[in-house]
Amino acid sequence: MLPDADALPEILLDLAVPHEDINDVVAARRTLTADAGAMALLEECVEDLVQDLGEAGVAVPLDERLARAPAELSPYFAVYVFVAALPHTLAYHRARGIPADISRRTLADLGRNMAFHRRQHGRAGVQVPRWLTRHFRGELYQLGRLQFERARLGQRTGRAVAAAGLDLAPQEPCLHLHIPDFLGPLSPAACDRSLALAREFFARHFPQERYRVAACRSWLLDPQLRRYLDPESNIIRFQARFEAASDAGEAGRDAVKAASDAGEEPEPADTEPVRFVFGDPDLPVESLPRRTSVERAVGDHLRAGGHWYTGHGWFAL
Repeated sequence: MLPDADALPEILLDLAVPHEDINDVVAARRTLTADAGAMALLEECVEDLVQDLGEAGVAVPLDERLARAPAELSPYFAVYVFVAALPHTLAYHRARGIPADISRRTLADLGRNMAFHRRQHGRAGVQVPRWLTRHFRGELYQLGRLQFERARLGQRTGRAVAAAGLDLAPQEPCLHLHIPDFLGPLSPAACDRSLALAREFFARHFPQERYRVAACRSWLLDPQLRRYLDPESNIIRFQARFEAASDAGEAGRDAVKAASDAGEEPEPADTEPVRFVFGDPDLPVESLPRRTSVERAVGDHLRAGGHWYTGHGWFAL
């Protein structure tokens, strides 16, 4: 199930596992393989992960199983799960004709996730293992600057799309758009290239699935950012691509009224911009740096008693 100690380092490099972690992952392999219970748990995790491979929206109980990993293996147990599942994932990609470079860049999100963990906690680990199940199950792909996930319209966005006159409804196929960190500016040109790649990629490799809409759920779509950032900034120009699925990102009474009119509650998400801009959602608001326009926007708004909200947006592909 696991590659041997000689083959493992190159696989970890392909998955962008940070260099400082590779020796420890390889060394701990011996502890894992000597523990029959841990190996049985690993097999359970992999079976869950690859069951119905390629089917979108399947819930994988990975976090619950990872909680049972031996303490001495817990920093890296998720890494072993994804490495053991890798041959299944790559076989699925090959069956779909997905190029090897797209597979590599997609699955390299494992290393990005580990870098997030070290930035926040100062030690090895995998930040959000359940997020990576999308990649290893063939649901999500890195295409240029952005990531695209095979998904279905939620109730909020589905209603907004239907209200705009498209013959689509909740639970119909869409592409969820994600914005990875550690990948340079979110420039309009980079986004245009990603969207062009996505249109071609899904038409070629998933021809039986028709994606007419892209949707995004992110603090980057909170319209309050317009108060602080230049209209020509990358973030504001990114926002301009989207039709709002709700106005729950507006502040104060406008936010409450918009959410109430839609039968929903606004979604305070103060820790999200702090997590992604500063690396740690638990940092004291008073001490947040003010080095860039985005840092000033996030920190100053919170220090003034404001809140950030999750924005929901969509656009036709």
